[in-house]
Amino acid sequence: MASYAIGVDIGGTTVKIGIFTAEGELLKKWEIPTRKDEGGRYILSDVAESIDDKLCETSISKEDVAGIGMGVPGPVKQDGTVLKCVNLGWGIFNVEDELSKLTGLPVKAGNDANMAAMGEMWQGGGKGYTDIVMVTLGTGVGGGIILGGKMLAGVNGAGGEIGHIQVNDDETETCGCGKKGCLEQYTSATGIVRQAKILLNNTETPSKLRNVQYISAKEIFDAAKEGDELANDLVEAHGECLGRALAQVACVVDPEVFVIGGGVSKAGKILIDTTKKYFETYAFHACRNTQFALATLGNDAGIYGGAKLILG
Repeated sequence: MASYAIGVDIGGTTVKIGIFTAEGELLKKWEIPTRKDEGGRYILSDVAESIDDKLCETSISKEDVAGIGMGVPGPVKQDGTVLKCVNLGWGIFNVEDELSKLTGLPVKAGNDANMAAMGEMWQGGGKGYTDIVMVTLGTGVGGGIILGGKMLAGVNGAGGEIGHIQVNDDETETCGCGKKGCLEQYTSATGIVRQAKILLNNTETPSKLRNVQYISAKEIFDAAKEGDELANDLVEAHGECLGRALAQVACVVDPEVFVIGGGVSKAGKILIDTTKKYFETYAFHACRNTQFALATLGNDAGIYGGAKLILG
């Protein structure tokens, strides 16, 4: 049995890579720049070269490595074919076959949010559970679904795209996906800031946020914790929107736990408590006791998930 596994998380700016033991201990992690020029044609060769160099440096033989698990920012079909990764410049091709040829190691790939969910289930906020939904609240809203310990990717690799559940038929602004009224437009870091600007412009409610030049999600949650009325209204609206959407998700996949990650999750207890309150209001009775937890692996979740994917 192989002693090691390698996790790779390809982002738009950097590629994170980690070497793990079969038991889940992270032995070494590092990053390399994501070279997106010429349609991202150098990304996988850069990854392969970096892995070869690090294995040589650590005196780990490829014979002792189970393989490479890789997360990419886009849909991945079950055969390893990516269906365009716009942020990387990639078209449609099989990333598993390509990286395997370059490294001589088995490769499995999946969407980066699904990899993060797998990582959190294995060694993070979802440890001890086998049925989890990971929700990442960052610039956008991502999701990953693990059922029975297995990733639910869907036929096009788009399973778990909860950020694009439509929650408002009356929205006039367009989401990055091209639709209007997506969950991402309200509950991402950029979404709650957008809602804050609308509220500040349309009400005269006193608020410390009126004195902040560049409002951030952190500023909003911090102000709410201090009792700011307008900020509290924003946090309540955020919790209702997210809790209601997750209640619909629970009707479909009935997870044991929702693990909340991404930059907004740093708000901590206030975010979890508000979301859970509204979730319980809207959830089907059989799902009402679903647990909520904060993600714990941060930016390393994807490489943990990649390692777990290859180890099985």
